[in-house]
Amino acid sequence: MSIDEAKEVLKIEAEGILSVIEQVGPEFGQAIDMIMGCPTRVIITGIGKSGIIGQKIAATLNSTGTTSFFLHPVEAMHGDLGIVDPRDVVLALSYSGETAELNVLVSGLKKRGIKIIAMTGNGDSSLGISADVVLSVHVPREACSLGLAPTASTTAALAMGDALAVVLQRKKEFKESDFRRNHPGGRLGERLKVSVHEVMITGENIPIVRKDTPLLEAIAVLNEKNLGAVLITDGRNNLEGIVTDGDVRRLIIKYHDLANKKAMDVMTVNPKTIKKDLLAADALSLMQRYEVTILPVKDDQGLLAGVLHLQDLLGKGEFRFLL
Repeated sequence: MSIDEAKEVLKIEAEGILSVIEQVGPEFGQAIDMIMGCPTRVIITGIGKSGIIGQKIAATLNSTGTTSFFLHPVEAMHGDLGIVDPRDVVLALSYSGETAELNVLVSGLKKRGIKIIAMTGNGDSSLGISADVVLSVHVPREACSLGLAPTASTTAALAMGDALAVVLQRKKEFKESDFRRNHPGGRLGERLKVSVHEVMITGENIPIVRKDTPLLEAIAVLNEKNLGAVLITDGRNNLEGIVTDGDVRRLIIKYHDLANKKAMDVMTVNPKTIKKDLLAADALSLMQRYEVTILPVKDDQGLLAGVLHLQDLLGKGEFRFLL
């Protein structure tokens, strides 16, 4: 019995969205043009369930290239109204269109000359009449057995918000690279799927000295490159060892005077390394296993090709793809 009821709810929700599809007309294009012409932000506002849907729409707009934020109508009337710029566009959500607090806010915004887009199930409501553009999200019925709790209507509003966001995304030519910049936390999985050579530090940025370099000069390179270590080679890109920040601290305590030391005298020989064609995920696993933050990278011939720092895996600065 419960399975049949669940299916009926989903059917009613689907019917609601299908109904909204039939209502999409020139007003949708007007709303898109209004937002595209906005030099500032889209302000989303609503109360109750509509407010929750509005917060999700704001989040989707932000992540797809349209700057927006959610403004609670009550908070707006108690000081937050000051953050609204006269050039902003406001998207107001109320299925009935008769939410008192929202309409008070909209009235105040209209007096400032701010453009209003209404998303409502009743275009003849107070909200609909006040708005410059009305996006109808009327549904035949709610999925609630009492017909009272917003269910199909909030689903329809959410879908309309997604339609706005995606069309705006395409018109703004918002690319995958732009999306990544807006989702730094979500990029970690992608970073770990690429090869080590795509994220390693190369060329002059590698902290590297010959093994016969005076230790104080090696420490100077370590300090200049600011990666926490300096790599020691034989001068022909054969890795001989490594000296880390921690090594330097321990050396100062042990020897006091480092002036007569060379890099090869104090380096850790045979440091952990990784091949450049392995995955970044493999590098992270290796770093975790041996509790290191620096990994020298070798090419197919076993020569030093680069160096990988833990922060390059976890998101320091911009993540670089090789094109």
